[in-house]
Amino acid sequence: MKHSKNVALMFPARIAHLERSVPGIADFAREHGAWTFFMRPESYTVSLQNLRGWNGDGVIALVDTEAEARAARELPIPVVNLSGALRDPGLPRVMVDHTMIGRVAAEHLLQCGFQEFAYFGVEQLWYAELRKRGFVERVEREGHRCEVFMLKTDLREGQPWHYGRKELEEWLGMLTLPVGILACDDYRARTVSEACSRLGLEVPSKVGIVGVDNEEILCEFCVPTLSSVSRSNYEVGYQAASLLDRLMRGEAPPENDVLVLPDGVVQRHSTDVVGAADPHVAAAVCYIRENLDKQFGVKHVASQVSVSRRCLEQGFRARLGCTPYEYLSRLRVERAKEILSEEKRVKISQVARVCGFNNTLQLRRAFRRAVGTTPQRYRKTL
Repeated sequence: MKHSKNVALMFPARIAHLERSVPGIADFAREHGAWTFFMRPESYTVSLQNLRGWNGDGVIALVDTEAEARAARELPIPVVNLSGALRDPGLPRVMVDHTMIGRVAAEHLLQCGFQEFAYFGVEQLWYAELRKRGFVERVEREGHRCEVFMLKTDLREGQPWHYGRKELEEWLGMLTLPVGILACDDYRARTVSEACSRLGLEVPSKVGIVGVDNEEILCEFCVPTLSSVSRSNYEVGYQAASLLDRLMRGEAPPENDVLVLPDGVVQRHSTDVVGAADPHVAAAVCYIRENLDKQFGVKHVASQVSVSRRCLEQGFRARLGCTPYEYLSRLRVERAKEILSEEKRVKISQVARVCGFNNTLQLRRAFRRAVGTTPQRYRKTL
């Protein structure tokens, strides 16, 4: 019989993306060993200092302050950190690839057709800096500028909720419209949306907004609902448990952070628009999105928006940096990835049909070009 490991889960209650990592931790424990978990359900906040003298084997924690990092390093048992708040906490860490989050959000806003971009973040948070870096680098690679506003701090105790509102509104008022904005998390994305409402800036026609974390309560109860980058929380939990298991068996910690790729953007109304100034491109994109489950080609799209195929292709290249065919194929593949992730038993032929592909072979070819693998192999990685 395997010796049971005593593992403490030391992160605050009621943080959705952390709660969604727990099934990944639990699944690894069930598959690879007998673990007994210890938590503090009566407390919304927990401190690693409470583990002094605890006879346990390992810890998975949210280490987001220097004091907590010191407490973790002083423990005689291994600690795996889930937080990207500190640049170098001196602990083994598993987290989503925050730089890639910025790139994914930039890709989404570029596909929406925006030509102007902006980033809203918070100083002192390392993950906010990484997300900014990925976002800015991606839009600049396409020849665009990105305006940046980093709130000086919102970490002080007793700080009022409206802290920074005036500065944020002044910044928004100076942006060139239409603009696509990435906020460093869903809370700040909602703050941007509320500021736009006060300023009379229409979302999404004038300001497209993307957040991070895909916190459903924040995203779904915002008007309009918020698009957000999903963090691959299950995989983060699974990989954190895998790393802790290796550390508890005496292996050396990795030299670098273990990074997990984000799931992608969950699109809602805050980016349900084409920011391009070309009305034919905007109409074509709307038609493609609304009819993605139907079989049609570029010639049909051009006829629906009353423009020649040549003019439509020129407009797409100028505004979106791709052809209408490439855009259509990309959206169909993204839709196929969503279905494969959500519906584990659906047949590949059904996926092809509901995504507008003529047959399974056409789906497989487009999927391999875009993703680098087949739909079947992609599903096995989920």
